[in-house]
Amino acid sequence: MTTIGLIGAGNIGSTVARLAVAAGYDVVLSNSRGPETLSDLVAELGPHARAATATEAAEAGDLVVVTVPLKAYTQVPVEPLAGKTVIDTNNYYPERDGHIAELDDESTTTSELLQAHLPTSHVVKAFNNIYFEHLRTLARPAGDPERSALAIAGDDAGAKQQVTAFLDAIGYNAYDVGPLAEGWRYQRDTAAYAGLYAIDANWSGPKPAQADDLEKALAAAQRYRDMPQA
Repeated sequence: MTTIGLIGAGNIGSTVARLAVAAGYDVVLSNSRGPETLSDLVAELGPHARAATATEAAEAGDLVVVTVPLKAYTQVPVEPLAGKTVIDTNNYYPERDGHIAELDDESTTTSELLQAHLPTSHVVKAFNNIYFEHLRTLARPAGDPERSALAIAGDDAGAKQQVTAFLDAIGYNAYDVGPLAEGWRYQRDTAAYAGLYAIDANWSGPKPAQADDLEKALAAAQRYRDMPQA
């Protein structure tokens, strides 16, 4: 695997691209506004990066990261991603995405929605529960005692192995939470969400979160319906 395709190049997408290039990968970036709007980012990343359409990024990637607002998930190209591992970074924000009934009643999860849209792909949930600046600064080489762990969930063992290898290359250990249905354990506002990697409630700086920290936070997860109401 040498090329990472990115569908979406916002805060998380551009951060993953920077980490990937630093680890020796080629990246193909795309967004909803067109390749020409990514010229500054491509120039910053250097010769291992290029901009393209979403379809071209999907076709080029050995591994593809979907990092678009959830409301746009049905616009992700399907056929070019057939047979590929797709990392989903999505979170559900009703005020941004509009209300989605099956997420409101918690009968499914964000990554399961994307998997249903991409029936011939292998979706793995990752990168959704860490602030992009912390993702950039917490990367550490293998064996570093302050290396953090990131949660992954997926229904295909081979896809999770592929994502684990990618995370290792860019500076993180992977913690396998189980199938996609368990991805709710590190969705927005849970104990394993972004605050786990933050020094304080203001996110004033990053702090490492290793496997045991993540395991405890995942175990403490509550469904939205069970959370105390403000």
